Amino acid sequence: MGTQISKWLQLIIISSSVFLAVIDIFIVNLALPAIKKGIDGSDGDIQLIIALYLLGYATFLITGGRAGDHFGKKRIFIFGMISFTLASTLCGISQTPFQLNSSRVFQGISAGFMIPQGISYIQILFTDIAERGKAISIYGSIAGAASVIGQLLGGVLPDLHFYVEGWRLIFLINIPLGIISTLLALKFLPNHKNYVKERFDYSGVFLLTLTLSILIYPMIRGRELGWPLWTIISLSMFFPMLLWFIYNQRTKLNHQKQPLIDMKLFTFRNFNIALGATLFYFMVQDSYFLINVIVLQTGLGISSTETGLFFMSQGLGFVTASLVSARLIPKYGKKVLQVGVFIMIMASGLHIPLFDTNDVNRPIAYSLLFAYGIGCGTVLPSIMTFALKNIPIKLAGAASGAYTTFQQTAIALGIGITGGLFFYLAGDKPSVATYLKAYQTTMSINMFLLILVGFFLSLLPQEK
Repeated sequence: MGTQISKWLQLIIISSSVFLAVIDIFIVNLALPAIKKGIDGSDGDIQLIIALYLLGYATFLITGGRAGDHFGKKRIFIFGMISFTLASTLCGISQTPFQLNSSRVFQGISAGFMIPQGISYIQILFTDIAERGKAISIYGSIAGAASVIGQLLGGVLPDLHFYVEGWRLIFLINIPLGIISTLLALKFLPNHKNYVKERFDYSGVFLLTLTLSILIYPMIRGRELGWPLWTIISLSMFFPMLLWFIYNQRTKLNHQKQPLIDMKLFTFRNFNIALGATLFYFMVQDSYFLINVIVLQTGLGISSTETGLFFMSQGLGFVTASLVSARLIPKYGKKVLQVGVFIMIMASGLHIPLFDTNDVNRPIAYSLLFAYGIGCGTVLPSIMTFALKNIPIKLAGAASGAYTTFQQTAIALGIGITGGLFFYLAGDKPSVATYLKAYQTTMSINMFLLILVGFFLSLLPQEK
């Protein structure tokens, strides 16, 4: 009995990592207008607040998994948790855009180290298939709860005024949870000592970080700076750098070395198709939050708290659908995801007339955001399942890391491209009219991207 209690307690401890990582994505989305005012930032600065966290997270996710294999999962989990807590503190006390965005990169990198250890621990702690399924379900539910709680707190906290500005609390609340999780991990997590002895792929980490950085950073900064020469050169170097990274990884694989990403993954057709769907879906996900939050709060003057309540209804729709869709997919396969994409497209189209006036119909708004959440919850949790379905077991870990890296990069791309277009169309001195024009255009683009998601899903085999 004691062993069982310990095992499930350990699950809660490792789940604290995904709770913190997920909540810090959603809680920031809703607080962007307050953060922009608090640090006297620009539109590009608030795009970077999201994108740099995701960039650090995406770049070091595979690295974090490899580090756990090389240096021990407990050691890296605690290192990631302490770093995340410290980064959250630095975010909360930041005074300038540079300080905040530098801390956000650090925070994302920390998440990239601690998250893979939690996923690996589940495989180690729960050897029974039934128990493992239950553990993964609990882990996923905690991540889902974090998204809903994050959306609510991201709206409520900026409207609170204590000894510090309310927006700072969205980062500072991580401190007690981080400390408690670290202490519990020190006491209760087992030491996993089956360390991998192959040389760590430091050059692969460097090349991947550089490749993603020269794409995302100038894409966001370039618009505000008038596209100086360095941004053009940086963007033009992306594809050569990507080809260099691929060559580097293939060469290591051919010489029997352990690369950061196993290129054999991309010989599986369904994996590549699912990555196409993933790219366009996640380009929509956070750009949707960004443009809606800005229009609601800055454009239409709706309070941060009420905006949080709007998006909490979206989060509740997400959680509801994710629970239901998990039971439907074994019976109906990819059709469930296609229905979810259709719901998202229809709900997106209805957003445009709903938020085209200062007098937003609240009951319809809550219902519409709940419906959009239903669509998201039907699609998001299961795209990864389809991507990894036919991957051999020996490549499953590498495929999971590569998929998640691709996913986070796609979100950062959406923030850079769709978010950048939104701010460009809104203008340097935006009015309600220019915000709404920008909103209509970018929501229409998101609808087109969702159509592409549906197209890629149609290419997948109808397996149940």
